[in-house]
Amino acid sequence: MRVTGKVVIALNSPHSFWAISSEHLDWLREAFPDLDVCAVADDQLPVALAEADVYFGWRLDAGWLPFAPRLKWVATPAAGTDHLPAYEIAAAGAVLTRSFGFHAQPMAEHAMGMILGFSRGLLTSARLQRTRRWWKDDLAAEFFDLAGATMLIVGCGSIGTHLALLGQAFGMRVIAVRRSLPAGPRLGVEWLPATGWRQALPVADVVVNLLPGTSDTARMFDASAFAAFKPGSVFVNLGRGATVDQAALLDALDARPLLGVALDVTVPRPLPRRDRLRRHPRVLLTPKSAVFSRSYMDGAVRFFADNMQRYLVGRPLRGAIEGALSETTEGIG
Repeated sequence: MRVTGKVVIALNSPHSFWAISSEHLDWLREAFPDLDVCAVADDQLPVALAEADVYFGWRLDAGWLPFAPRLKWVATPAAGTDHLPAYEIAAAGAVLTRSFGFHAQPMAEHAMGMILGFSRGLLTSARLQRTRRWWKDDLAAEFFDLAGATMLIVGCGSIGTHLALLGQAFGMRVIAVRRSLPAGPRLGVEWLPATGWRQALPVADVVVNLLPGTSDTARMFDASAFAAFKPGSVFVNLGRGATVDQAALLDALDARPLLGVALDVTVPRPLPRRDRLRRHPRVLLTPKSAVFSRSYMDGAVRFFADNMQRYLVGRPLRGAIEGALSETTEGIG
């Protein structure tokens, strides 16, 4: 039986790796010849959605949904859905899906780059090279070896699992926390349930936060959590900014229990120019660039195509948001 329908795609970006190409569109049309696959500009989207059965894109305004009566599935290439009107999509009778898997490589590389920046004193060197003739003693006082160090990953889904393997390649012990412990191979990782994450803080040299942004995880890294950190440890946040109490984080830095902090996400984003996190000498900020990858759209289109095969035969969609909850990883929620 032939299955027809209209698929509207609005994946537009000034960055080529976040924009769908003509080659991607040709591939989708060849893979699904009975579907009307249509790419539109952002300003055309509200009108185009009126005839759409499926929408694949970056943005969606809740006000457009009443004028899209045929819409049954909204897909985003992002790992999180907190930028979309999830509850309104569910109320309109459509399924919302996020994407995952292809984010793991760039985000794990980004995390390891941040960790190496502190462990090898790279950030201190970059800061002091302009004002000091020689700063070898400064580095001797703060560097640490990754081999033999312990990394704690909180919210360890596909991204965290990839990071765990990279950490192990550097000789690190890895403790990972997630809501549902893996049933398959444990990959040499020490797994903890979501209720046990704080007990590992005092032994971790590096703590990586990959938590999704939900009501349960709001400011989960609070003053009591930072008080439990091992002195001289490094904190990395690639999850959601709302999971961290930034005032408590600054207090922990001022009290010097932390060697350094690396943040790819903050609240607000971007931070005000005079925000103390911008100016702190032991804070590294990146502009939510952890997911940058030249192959990003290749992975996003493959994930969408796999889900389209499922959609056409009535199988459950991967990454479906149950109860319209927002998630960023397969980690703990």
